[in-house]
Amino acid sequence: MATERHPLHEILVEAAFGRPPLANGGVTMLPALAGPRHCVIGLTAHHVIAADIDEQTVRSRLDRSDLGQPLSAAFLLFLAGWLGAEPGPIDLLMVAPRAEQADDSLELWRRADLGDHPRVRRATRYRPDVAVYGDRQTGEPDGVLVVGRGVAGRWEMAYEVAPGARGRGLGRRLASAAATLVHDGEPLFAQVAPGNAASVRACLAAGFRPIGSEVLFVPH
Repeated sequence: MATERHPLHEILVEAAFGRPPLANGGVTMLPALAGPRHCVIGLTAHHVIAADIDEQTVRSRLDRSDLGQPLSAAFLLFLAGWLGAEPGPIDLLMVAPRAEQADDSLELWRRADLGDHPRVRRATRYRPDVAVYGDRQTGEPDGVLVVGRGVAGRWEMAYEVAPGARGRGLGRRLASAAATLVHDGEPLFAQVAPGNAASVRACLAAGFRPIGSEVLFVPH
């Protein structure tokens, strides 16, 4: 029997395909994700809050005329206190181009020996099942790419380029190659810190499009 997906999954997939929630200043309230995990996602003039909190409590704290309030520091701290969870950084949420539009010229190898790599350790903290790739078949790779199921069961990717290999376009090629590794017709997402200008530029150059922003909450 197929596992029932969290309703956030459909909202994210629809937004990735250009069909986001109505840009009416509204807030869509959803139950917490499995774990439990909580998040606030900002789309164009619409927010989605998936958290273990009463809807009326949330709406009593929000001024609907302030479109940015659900991702404000004050509201996130309030939500963190209610949930007993630490808010993570506000990330830019991006979606990959279709596989046929991606650059697949970078040769990658599936690696099972990179579990101690910092990028892999971080990815496995948030994703129960990941595939790890390197731009070398053996030894220390210049580029590491991780693809797996993440928030609400969506496909997510993350990559890291070794310091000595930066500035040569490898980040863009890793990001682009990631889009070719998802074959079920679902979109592939990436969360990028807005201040990480190099990664933002790499993803944009690889054809990723920004669709919103999000904050994940980590239990104490």
